[in-house]
Amino acid sequence: MTVECSAQELMAVFLARDFVDGEHLQVGVGLPVPEAAVRLAHMMHGPNMELVFLGARMNVAHLDYLPLPAFGWDRRVVRWSESFSDRGHRFDQVKDWGRRVFFIGGIQVDLYGNTNLIGIGDDHRRLKFRGPGSVGTPTLTTHVGRYYIVLNSHTARTFVPRCDFISTVGWGGGGADAREKLGLPGGGPKYCVTPLCVMDFSEDEKRMRLRSLHPGVSLEEVKSNTGFDLLIPDDVPVTELPTEAELTVLRTRVDREGLLRGD
Repeated sequence: MTVECSAQELMAVFLARDFVDGEHLQVGVGLPVPEAAVRLAHMMHGPNMELVFLGARMNVAHLDYLPLPAFGWDRRVVRWSESFSDRGHRFDQVKDWGRRVFFIGGIQVDLYGNTNLIGIGDDHRRLKFRGPGSVGTPTLTTHVGRYYIVLNSHTARTFVPRCDFISTVGWGGGGADAREKLGLPGGGPKYCVTPLCVMDFSEDEKRMRLRSLHPGVSLEEVKSNTGFDLLIPDDVPVTELPTEAELTVLRTRVDREGLLRGD
C-alpha cells in the first residue's frame, strides 16, 4: 500500500531504501532530508547502522521520538549519543572511510556531478553570490565509499553545464575512469535527488541520467529546469511512493512536527 506524501518525504524514503545495514552514515549540517533518511533506515531495517553527526555516534532506533533536525547543529547533540569522539571523522582516519556514506548539497551541479558550494561569479574575490564554502566536503567526498547529492530545489540556475567553482569533484570531465585518473579513491556520487526526480550517472560517460520522475512531474518540467541535456532512457519510471509503514515511522518517530511536509 502506498500513500500520498510531500516531495521531501519521498526523497527521504527513496534514500532510506538505498542504505544497507551495517553501513556508516554521516550527515553534515543543515541537511534535514538526509538526516530523516538515515534515521528512517536505521529504524526500519538497519539496527547495525552507525549514524555519525559531528563526531557523535548514534543509535536512535530505541528512541520513541527525537525532533528533526536534531543533529548537525551543535555539540549538545552528545546527550543522545552512545559515544563521542572526533576520531570518527578525523582526516587521518580516511583509510577506514570505504564503508562510509555521505551527503552533500550544492548551489551549482554540472552534468558530471561536480558541485559548487563556494559561490557564483567569475572572480572569487568579488562573488555575485557567496555560498557556505566547501568546509570538509572535498576530503569526505574524495574518500567515502559513495555519496549522494541532495537538493532542495531543481532549477536551471542550479543545474549548469559548468560550475563557476568546484568544491567537490564528482566524475570530473566524465568517463568511467574519471576518478581513477584524478587519483580519487572513493566511489563518487551515486544519485542526485531533487524535489522533481532522481538522477544517476551513466556507466560509460558518467553523465547525469534521469532515473525516475516523482509522481505528478513531467519529463518536460525536468528538462526545462535543467541547464544541460540530461541522458533520458526510453522508459522512465515513476519514483515509488512510500509505504504506509514507512510514512508512519517517518511522521511519528522522525518528523512529528512536519518539517518535511512544510507544516
